Amino acid sequence: MARMDQTPGTYEVDAISGEMVTQPVRTWFEANARELPWREPDTTAWGVLISEVMSQQTPVARVAPAWQRWMAQWPTPADLAASSPADVIRAWDRLGYPRRALWLREAAIKICEEFDSQVPSRYEELRTLPGVGDYTAAAVVAFAFRQRVVVLDTNVRRVIARAVSGIEAPESASPTVAERRLGEALLPLDPAEAAQWSVACMELGALVCTSRSPECGRCVLQATCAWVAAGRPAAVSRSRPTQRFTGTDRQVRGKLMAVLRAADGPVTTHALASAWPDESQRSRCLDTLVADGLVEPLAGRRYRLPT
Repeated sequence: MARMDQTPGTYEVDAISGEMVTQPVRTWFEANARELPWREPDTTAWGVLISEVMSQQTPVARVAPAWQRWMAQWPTPADLAASSPADVIRAWDRLGYPRRALWLREAAIKICEEFDSQVPSRYEELRTLPGVGDYTAAAVVAFAFRQRVVVLDTNVRRVIARAVSGIEAPESASPTVAERRLGEALLPLDPAEAAQWSVACMELGALVCTSRSPECGRCVLQATCAWVAAGRPAAVSRSRPTQRFTGTDRQVRGKLMAVLRAADGPVTTHALASAWPDESQRSRCLDTLVADGLVEPLAGRRYRLPT
């Protein structure tokens, strides 16, 4: 299907081989796609942007109801731009990594001030928005504006690595030049078909070609998958194990934020002490929340959500 080029780690894919990968996945997607609210045909570019930011490091099952609440409350960038940071943080609730909520609000303000309240359709312009990186910008361009662009999230990278390159997982944390070349070679020429391939490949990686327990027996690419043909060799360097959550600073930050979100006004350090018993860790985490702009310190050792 693919052959290694003279440069190690790069591959060339001809049109016929590329179609052998993309068409089965697109057909599979049409029959197996999950019904997610942001996949409705009337979803705006703003709705797509919200879904992509929310889905970063957060399971889709938790994102869907949160996305619906956000879109009901703030259906346009102007609506979110007019909200207070405290309202945004409260609405973010327990999605995790709450700095993303403030980034979205900051992005909404910039969209209103610099792009006439419309989500920009160009990759370069999207990258100027707070919290919008390479993947998010590419995803909005592809899924909201149906432009032909390579979209490489973790799932897409894994599917391509296995199906075409014959390795269990990409070796680098970020997409390499070789991966982008391969992704570009696999993209259908038609922009709408290219967008469908990207989301379909993403879905296959999320539901079938998973990281830890791939279900090759029910994968639409099993017969042509280079990794299966090679005997499913393990990656040379496995990714580091997922960090435990219990007792981490991330857990403490979440508990402190829960107290602040539930309060009608400022809270004292005494009230925050009930969130976590270790004073040293609690103070350290509180300091990081202040530094991230998620908590505002007041006189008298009191704290509140930013206004």
